[in-house]
Amino acid sequence: MKNLKRWIDLQGAVNVRDLGGLPTTDGGEIRSGRLFRSDNLQGLTPSDVSVLVDTLKVRHVVDLRSGAEVALEGPGPLAAVPGVTIHHHTLFAEGGQHTDVAMDKVLPWQKRLPEEDAAELRVTGFYYGYLRDRPDSVLRALRTMARDDGASIVHCAAGKDRTGVLCALALTVAGATREAIVEDYVATGERIEGILARLRSSETYRVDLDTRTADDHMPRAEYLTHFLDVLDTRFGGPLGWLEAHGWTAQDADALRGRLRD
Repeated sequence: MKNLKRWIDLQGAVNVRDLGGLPTTDGGEIRSGRLFRSDNLQGLTPSDVSVLVDTLKVRHVVDLRSGAEVALEGPGPLAAVPGVTIHHHTLFAEGGQHTDVAMDKVLPWQKRLPEEDAAELRVTGFYYGYLRDRPDSVLRALRTMARDDGASIVHCAAGKDRTGVLCALALTVAGATREAIVEDYVATGERIEGILARLRSSETYRVDLDTRTADDHMPRAEYLTHFLDVLDTRFGGPLGWLEAHGWTAQDADALRGRLRD
């Protein structure tokens, strides 16, 4: 992969990067300035907002947080910017009185299993669970990324699990190599300490995070690889899963057209 400066340095978010520059299977690359990924955008400063809206031309925010997270944390500063649209597409099944998760949990990582079971949990309990429980949100989020009236930024809390899954699907549609997709997922680990420090500053996330080490939250190549292998085995690949849930050739062309040179 080219050694491009894809990180966007902001004061109020630490895991922001451009998906542009990633290599594709046909020798091309993903187009820069079209799709960004991030951790929670709740703490953006006015200067950060200017960078995203005025410099990077972000017009669509794909918010993958649960309804509980949005209610507790708020929609974030970009919601007040004219010309920017917030698209809330939770990846959790609706359930529980105050949250979108069946057991009234806010975060997708709150059940802890032995380390040897962690990779499988991330497929069946977390990653594949997003697709199983909310295929509607997955397709709508990807269709938002294909809009041609400005750049899109997709985020959750850490910008790691939920965001990682959606970005992996978008990059697959655009033709990025599997190696590049996994490397981009793992890149979040470069900033994991800063991500967790930000989350610990909020009562929404602090209690759970205070009992865990940074290493417990580290994105590992085998987690996403395992998830993608499951889609390969069960559906013939991510595109097979998408098509089985209503994704059309027109959808694919639109997203590919936005993300490819």
